[in-house]
Amino acid sequence: MLAADWFASPAEAARKTIAMVVWIGCEDVCRGVKDFVADSGLDADVTVFDAAEDPSKLPGIVEKLRKTRPDLVITWGTKVTLGIVGSLDERNDPRFLSDIPVVFTVVSNPVGTKIIESYEQTGRPNVTGTRNRVPESVNIKSIRRYMKDFAHLGILYDASEANSVAKVDEIKALTGELNFSLTALPLAAKADGTPDPASVTPKMQELKQAGVQFVYLGSSTFLEKQQDLFTGAALEAVLPVLSPYEHLVTESNALMSVAARDYDVGRLAARQASRILVDGSQPGDLPVLAMEEFAYLVNMRVAKQLNLFPPVEFLQFVEKVE
Repeated sequence: MLAADWFASPAEAARKTIAMVVWIGCEDVCRGVKDFVADSGLDADVTVFDAAEDPSKLPGIVEKLRKTRPDLVITWGTKVTLGIVGSLDERNDPRFLSDIPVVFTVVSNPVGTKIIESYEQTGRPNVTGTRNRVPESVNIKSIRRYMKDFAHLGILYDASEANSVAKVDEIKALTGELNFSLTALPLAAKADGTPDPASVTPKMQELKQAGVQFVYLGSSTFLEKQQDLFTGAALEAVLPVLSPYEHLVTESNALMSVAARDYDVGRLAARQASRILVDGSQPGDLPVLAMEEFAYLVNMRVAKQLNLFPPVEFLQFVEKVE
């Protein structure tokens, strides 16, 4: 089947089917997808397949997708996306989808994890996606605007997550250009290879002893899920946290977030999907669609506990969370 045969013209199109494969249930990104479909008048049904944080379920979901033949698949996260379409080296591997359009979202570094070749050309006829993460240079500059003498960043990361490791490499590449040092520590692993929650607090203390001034969450599904443990350990070590996930500021103890709203990320993914389903574009011809608006949040309760209040000029554009 040729790539062009995947898409029907608007005149030929019947009601479309969109399958969304998620990792932690239907959260704000998923709700954003559904609402965009409803609000835009896109004649489509959205069916959610939940891997429930179990990578062993992904091959079975691939088989279900092959049998049901949805018009398009949206994948949430790096692990899910790799489980559904594989890496560039696996693009012709029969275990993965290569003949159904796929739009990925919530993938922090799709180039570094070898899902695509570049943001302009994915290198895969059936795959495109969205960019929801703030450029890391913006995060570093935001920390420096908040803390004028900032010079040393700390990261805890999950060595079992490809995106977590890739994010450390991405930050490390900026140290010379933006003049800061980096201390990155892998979390200890349990016997099954997953991160050990008991290692979070001692590792955070190691960052403190190394002279770290600010901690960045980077990219880690594990630490995002363990938000209270992670941010609580940072608060105990008197270390501020910058999170790419705003809920660590609004619901936990991170100091600051520079992030796209999860709900808006979902709507962006659905907009990319509509270019394929409605306009007839081929996924491989579409550049990865980027978020253009980000929210700056500061947790003022945490700022008070750390005795680290934002500069006056910062308060002119941030949203304060009490």
